[in-house]
Amino acid sequence: MKLHECERIDIVPGTNYKIIQNRKNFSYGTDAIFLSNFAKPKGMVMDLGTGTGIIPLRLLDRGNIEVIYGVEIQKQVANLALRSIELNNLQDKIKILHMNLKDLPNHFGKCTFDVITSNPPYMKAGGAIVNPEENYAISRHEITCNLEDIIRVTNYLLKQQGKFYMVHRPDRLVDIIYTMRQYNIEPKMIRFVQPKIGKKPNLILIEGLKGGKPDLKFHDPLIVYNDDGSYTDEIYEIYGMTKQNSQFTIHN
Repeated sequence: MKLHECERIDIVPGTNYKIIQNRKNFSYGTDAIFLSNFAKPKGMVMDLGTGTGIIPLRLLDRGNIEVIYGVEIQKQVANLALRSIELNNLQDKIKILHMNLKDLPNHFGKCTFDVITSNPPYMKAGGAIVNPEENYAISRHEITCNLEDIIRVTNYLLKQQGKFYMVHRPDRLVDIIYTMRQYNIEPKMIRFVQPKIGKKPNLILIEGLKGGKPDLKFHDPLIVYNDDGSYTDEIYEIYGMTKQNSQFTIHN
């Protein structure tokens, strides 16, 4: 496959799949890797805001999956994801949709999916300085969709007892739980991600169950670095690496 200027091919961590990324654009980071490790996919799966397709590629070999749809509003980014799927000959298992996720109810029936994942923009509109590069701005700020849009669409698409997995920032936790309950998705599990033991968490992973009963549990935190700056054993495991074969860098 011919690459365009500034493009490169990387190996998807923990798999044998390849992914095309553009060095000038927003690439996947730890949040996508942690979310794909946290999620338990099965059946019909939808990834909202799929970017370059990293989460579908990471999820595919886990669980009994029929098909994964990855939805991405940015045409250039969706095209990268589609080319990565073609590069791996996975067109029958992963479908990339270039569209606004808010339009999904016009294209899919209600209660169609078993699992939905999302690594959404974290920043509220007007809550921080917006990056002038459109790709970075849409990826980080609630410009084309917001938290409620994602959870409302999730409620429509998920089957009863279907599961929702999301990665977000700890400072949005109250908004997340409140909005999930508004749309009948009960928070069931939360895992905090901490840079080091004793440091404040900078990410949260949350699992919700459509129509579930209140019973929130907290997983042990995911610690990224040891005190000496080396990666913890769990990070090596998540990335599918060993300490002896650890030529990888975490992209924040």
